[in-house]
Amino acid sequence: MTVYDKAKYHYDGDFPAELSHDQAYVHIGFFLGWLVDQGLCSNEFLDKYRTDVEAFKARKLLSSQLCRKTGGVLAADMLNDEGNAFAERGYESYLSDYLFFVNHDDAESVYHVPDTWENYEMIREQLDISYEMWREIRQG
Repeated sequence: MTVYDKAKYHYDGDFPAELSHDQAYVHIGFFLGWLVDQGLCSNEFLDKYRTDVEAFKARKLLSSQLCRKTGGVLAADMLNDEGNAFAERGYESYLSDYLFFVNHDDAESVYHVPDTWENYEMIREQLDISYEMWREIRQG
């Protein structure tokens, strides 16, 4: 099974000592939340995490909290076919553009981006654009 990212991958090495490990869930959570909002998650994922997904959609649960509840993982079995096709092409691009997307050029690292709905919405808008461009290219 393809694993796109895991929060625990980020705990070692260059993870800032002054930050809570909760910050390792933020960038993954933003992408996972967008996948949920786009309807790109698998039925199995939606069934297993129904209550959490509903709370996220109602904006009562931050995307990083949803990510934590799912084990801090972004993996192929969580996504439907279209979600996986996009993640295979788009996740690395998303990571490389992440700080630009949220207008935090002054952030020391990806881990310093605040976990807010405002930042999620900025990411969502940019991912919407990336997704539409990807769909156009894919359809020829």
